[in-house]
Amino acid sequence: MKTPQGRALHTDLYQLTMMQTYVKQGLHHRRGVFDMFFRELPFGNGYAVFAGLQHILDYVTGLEFSPEDLEYLKKKGFSKEFRDYLMDFRFTGDIYSVSEGEIIFPNEPVVTVVATIMEAMLIETALLNIFNHETLIATKASRIKQVVGSKPIAEFGARRGHGLDASLYGSRAAYIGGFDGTSLVAAGKAFDIPIVGTMSHAFIQSFPDELSAFMAYGRENAGNVVLLVDTYNTLKSGIPNVIAAAGSLAAQGITVDAVRLDSGDLAYLSKESRRLLDDAGFREIKILASNDLDENLIMELEMQGAQIDRYAVGTKLITAYDQPALGGVYKLVGIEQDGEIIPKIKISDDIKKIVNPGRKQLYRIINPYTQKAEADYLTCHDENFPLSGRNLVLFDPIDIWKRKTVKTYEAIPLHRQVVTKGKPCLPPVSLEEIRSYAATALNRFWSEHKRKTNPQDYPLDLSVQLWNTKNQLISEIRSHYED
Repeated sequence: MKTPQGRALHTDLYQLTMMQTYVKQGLHHRRGVFDMFFRELPFGNGYAVFAGLQHILDYVTGLEFSPEDLEYLKKKGFSKEFRDYLMDFRFTGDIYSVSEGEIIFPNEPVVTVVATIMEAMLIETALLNIFNHETLIATKASRIKQVVGSKPIAEFGARRGHGLDASLYGSRAAYIGGFDGTSLVAAGKAFDIPIVGTMSHAFIQSFPDELSAFMAYGRENAGNVVLLVDTYNTLKSGIPNVIAAAGSLAAQGITVDAVRLDSGDLAYLSKESRRLLDDAGFREIKILASNDLDENLIMELEMQGAQIDRYAVGTKLITAYDQPALGGVYKLVGIEQDGEIIPKIKISDDIKKIVNPGRKQLYRIINPYTQKAEADYLTCHDENFPLSGRNLVLFDPIDIWKRKTVKTYEAIPLHRQVVTKGKPCLPPVSLEEIRSYAATALNRFWSEHKRKTNPQDYPLDLSVQLWNTKNQLISEIRSHYED
C-alpha cells in the first residue's frame, strides 16, 4: 500500500520548527544516526514480535509534500526558504532493520536510520506511530496464540479499533502474530488475509423466528454456515434450532459448519451444546466462542475442559486492552562531524534510560547443539565479531557481575539494510512469509521465555568495545558539569 496524500504532515510540530532552524543555519545536510527501540516488554510478556516494517517502507519511500501541505505551512508562518526546501523533499537515507516478524527485546535497535538529520527527524513521529501500534498488536496476538495452540483463532476487532487505519493494520499485525484470519474485509483485500465471519443478533431478530433466520442464511452462504445461537436462549432455542436447520439443510446438500457462542458461561454452554449436537448426530459441527476473550479467559476455558474448537478475539486484542502503549522511542546515537559519524549518547539519572551510542550490529547467539537462543549481543558497527566460536563471555551491561560463558556458539546477524539512498533494496516479502518467519523465530526460544506469567528474562549483552565506548562517553559528559 502506498503512502496516502498528506502523510508528510504526519509529524509533530517541533520536527518542522527544528528542521526550519537547520535550514536557516545551513546544517540541513548534516547526517545523523537514529535508533528506534522500546524499553519494557508489554503485558508482562517475555518477548515482543516486530510488526510494521512494510508499512514503514511504504511511508518512507512515498514521502513528499503536496502543494496543499506547503500552502498550509505558509499559513502557519513557515519561511519561503524552508518551504522551497520541502517542495523537493524526498527521503534519501539508508535504513537498517531486523526482519518483520522477528522476536525482539528491550533496548535493542529494531530500526536504525542513517540520513540527513532533517530527513531522520521528519519521519520520527510516523515511524514510532507504526512501530508502537503494530508491534504491540502482533505481540498480544502471539501471546494469545500461545494459549490457544493449534486451534483456529480469528481477529474480530475492527469495530473496536481506534480508527480505520488502526483496525486495518491491526488485522495485519494480528496475522503476523499467529492469528488465522480476520473479519475485516478491507484487510482481506489489502493484505490477502483469510476473511471469516458469522452473523449478527440483528440479522436473527429481523426474521419472524430464529429457525427461519438460520434456514435463510444457510441457503445463501453454503460453505460458510456459522450460526449464532445466543440471541434468545442458547440451550433451549439456539441449539435446538441449529439441529432442526442442520437436518433440513443437509437434505439440500448444505452443511452447517459451526455454531457461535457469544455470551454466558462459555465453558458450561460449550459442553452442553456439544452434548446436544452429538446426541442429534451432528458431531462434525464445530463450536466457536467469542465475547471479550483474551489469553487469560481462554486459558481458564481450556483448563475447565470447554468444548470449544475455534476462538474469535476482538476488543482485548485490537485495542491491546490491558496495555495500550508500547512506549517505543527514537533516539539520536550518532552525528556527522568533519565528514565522519561520531557516537552520541543521552544520559539519565535512570541508568536504564541511558542509550547505547553509535551505529551497532545486533546478533542472536545460538547454541548449535540445542538450536536455542542464549542471548542477544550488541556490538559496534565496525567491530569484527566472529559468527561462530567458543567461550564467548556474556555480561549484564548494568549488573556486570552477572556473567556466563557460552562454550560454543553461532551468531545470527539480525540487522539488514532495507533502504539504500531512499529506495527499498530487498525483494518484497509476502505476509505469509512474514507470519511463517515469526513462528519459526519464536521456536528458537525456551519455554521459560515464552510462558504467560513471570517469564524468564532474556539477556541483551554488550560487547566489551561497545560497553567501553558507552562508559567513556558517560564519563566525558559528566566531567563537564561535575566538580
